[in-house]
Amino acid sequence: MIPLGPIRIGGVAPIAPGVLSAIGKHPMDRPLWLGTEGFEGDAQADPRHGGPEKAVHHYDAGHCPSWRADLGDLPQLAPGGFGENLSSLGLTESGVAVGDRFRLGAALVEVSQARQPCWKLNIRFGIPDMARRVQDSARTGWYYRVIEPGMVAPGDGLVLADRRAPDWTLDRLWHVLYRDRLNRAELAAMAELAVLSEGWRALARRRLDNMAVEDWTARLKGQRDGG
Repeated sequence: MIPLGPIRIGGVAPIAPGVLSAIGKHPMDRPLWLGTEGFEGDAQADPRHGGPEKAVHHYDAGHCPSWRADLGDLPQLAPGGFGENLSSLGLTESGVAVGDRFRLGAALVEVSQARQPCWKLNIRFGIPDMARRVQDSARTGWYYRVIEPGMVAPGDGLVLADRRAPDWTLDRLWHVLYRDRLNRAELAAMAELAVLSEGWRALARRRLDNMAVEDWTARLKGQRDGG
């Protein structure tokens, strides 16, 4: 079993004038129902950050020392700082693959994609290019879809149940998306990867069709920065 920190959920709140977010997650000390849209009581200000393919966000707390080395001892660099529902130590993007299934309490969850960081992280951390730093670092975290809803209690950990595409680690996906960005063979394989979220499969198909990389400006900088 992989131990987890407390389950964290949060509501929508302002993080800057005119900007709403649910990135502020608070630890819970009671069992919570985990359904196909996420934990009861959890919310997203932007529907693109939620839905069945992004029901639960997981981030490795073991990344925090690396972030402190890069940024200093910011108060946000603690479990929950990246707006995650779940945190653990030692379960990282290099070892987790899309399609990995885990028992979580009475629920069954499956890795659907890595996180694509957005500009609200810039506000959260008070660093204008924080979203870009997260993207470039490969320390992104990931999302689960919920295969079987169920109750999750404090102290429940993750138990690996199945690996449906073990060759497709999140690091490999990161390399395709942000480094070897127009590799036809990898994009074609990614587009056909049934356990990958449809949004990322469609992204791969668009790159194949256009042989061009999408503009990341709006996602990384947002309208507040002229994006």
